[in-house]
Amino acid sequence: ISLLGIDTNSLVAVIAAAGFAVGLALKEYLANFAGGVILLTLRPFKVGDVIEANGYSGTVEAIQILYTRVATFDNKVVLIPNGVLSNSSITNFTLKDTRRVDLSFGAAYEADTDKVVKVLKDMVNNHPLVLVEPEPFVRMSEHADSAIIYSVKAWVKTDDYWSVYFDLIEAAKRRFDEENIAIPYPQRDVYVYQK
Repeated sequence: ISLLGIDTNSLVAVIAAAGFAVGLALKEYLANFAGGVILLTLRPFKVGDVIEANGYSGTVEAIQILYTRVATFDNKVVLIPNGVLSNSSITNFTLKDTRRVDLSFGAAYEADTDKVVKVLKDMVNNHPLVLVEPEPFVRMSEHADSAIIYSVKAWVKTDDYWSVYFDLIEAAKRRFDEENIAIPYPQRDVYVYQK
């Protein structure tokens, strides 16, 4: 090549720069490809699973070699690069058959504690989708500023999670109203002093 009057040092520098530029351009694709191989091999989730990853939650629609397609709960489609997925935490909500519903309810300090616990236990135990085992948990859990907080923990089939979650919230309000158990809200007493 030097016989043609081309400086080989310049040619080597141009080829090296081009190789470096191509390498940088392909870096993300190679990371996503490797991530896709890892996800397809280890299978931390499958199509149809509900996951949370990289700040998105939704149902997995497709797992491709470069990206994973997730439909969010408000029906947006998000393409998450597999390189990112393979290097981040993934929560798979549907991997297990059962899931625990955790709720907290506030009752007035004046409310009868035994009555509140009984009402909440009856509410949970009478819900047809709440599993008998493990046994539901209902206990006073906190003395908050304006209420006594009661924790309710109940196991359900994963597919029933959201139905039970919202059913119990609605049922607690109805039952508290029926039993005259006050649901407090934050309030402030303001005193005005005049000189």
